Amino acid sequence: MALFKINNLSVEKLSASRPDLERSLQKLFENNLEEILNIIFLAHEYTTSFGGRIDTLGIDKNGAPCIIEYKKTKDDNVINQGLSYLRWLLDHKADFEKLCKTHKVNTDIDWDSPRVICIAESYNKFDIDTADILPIKIELLCYKLYEDNILYIEAENHQKVKISTSGITKKAKQYKEQAEHLQKIYSIDDHLIGINKQTKELFYNLREKIISLDKNIVEEAKAKYIAYKTATNFTDIVIQRSGLKIFINIKSGQLIDPQGLARDLTKPKHIGHWGNGDYETTLEKENELETVFALIKQGYDLNK
Repeated sequence: MALFKINNLSVEKLSASRPDLERSLQKLFENNLEEILNIIFLAHEYTTSFGGRIDTLGIDKNGAPCIIEYKKTKDDNVINQGLSYLRWLLDHKADFEKLCKTHKVNTDIDWDSPRVICIAESYNKFDIDTADILPIKIELLCYKLYEDNILYIEAENHQKVKISTSGITKKAKQYKEQAEHLQKIYSIDDHLIGINKQTKELFYNLREKIISLDKNIVEEAKAKYIAYKTATNFTDIVIQRSGLKIFINIKSGQLIDPQGLARDLTKPKHIGHWGNGDYETTLEKENELETVFALIKQGYDLNK
């Protein structure tokens, strides 16, 4: 994507640049991991018992372990590396739990939702097809560095592949069963079980407005909520019997909320919650939809 710097009524196209050193990108992410990806940094080049080293190890705000691998050359196979490290990590949970204690991270670890995140300037067709067809979700992020010290990040957009070849159906089912031991897969329907018609319609109407913001928005059902994100979550929705609880990924003091609909979760400090961000609001009536959506859009604008 081309970026332009605006100066009064004229624009100047920014030129893309490359990191001076291979490791500088990794350092940049690790030093700012919480700001960029909303992930708490735990370890750099973490050594596994089979000799491999995880580029970056972290934990997100919902307790999901995060393995981050950087594709520094065209030939780096970060997807396979990430999957191998994921399998190792799930066999060595005690090591990860000890690491969290060392860093004084007291979040309950969500072992049902570990994340493998790959970061690269670009991906080839084989990378994208591999990530798309796997029963395990792999997050592919693209970055680009521009002059004036500008870093641009976006989620790799790819078309879902539908496979109907009967000869591989049985094998695909076996892969899916194996994958469920690594990542538990949730769906929107899981969150709608036992929910009344009014709340379902409220959710679907809000969902339609959120998705219409950007074709690159990813909807992802988690154990406790449904996430909407580009490079990182901008809002998380918990479907309740009496309406929707909504978390907005905006830092305390930055939300414009003239009607005072949102609660600042940092006041008092350390209010425990599932979603990302410092603000929580609710949606229980159709006539509140536009006002609440305007708050969510602020989260999108700040995190896109």
